[in-house]
Amino acid sequence: MPKSLIELEIVSLVRKKRKDLNMSQAKIAALIQVSAGYIGQIEMQSSDSMYSYDQLNRLALLFHCSPKEFLPEEPIESRISETAPPE
Repeated sequence: MPKSLIELEIVSLVRKKRKDLNMSQAKIAALIQVSAGYIGQIEMQSSDSMYSYDQLNRLALLFHCSPKEFLPEEPIESRISETAPPE
C-alpha cells in the first residue's frame, strides 16, 4: 500500500532537509540506527515504509530543528475531503 498524502509530505520535508544539509541516506541511517536501504524504502513513493515518531525526533536532533519542521504548514485538504463523512 503506498503512502498517504501526509506521509508523502513528511518524507519530502525530511528529504529536503537532508539534501540541504548535504547528508546521504547512509549517513542519516547510521545516525538513527537503521539501514541505508530502509531510508531508501522510506523515500520511495510506492513503499509503505515510514519514519516512526521516535525516528523523526532523532532526525530533528540530528538536523538541529524542531520535529514540527517535518509536518506541512496546512492540512492536506484533498485527504480530508476524501475521508470526511457525508453530510
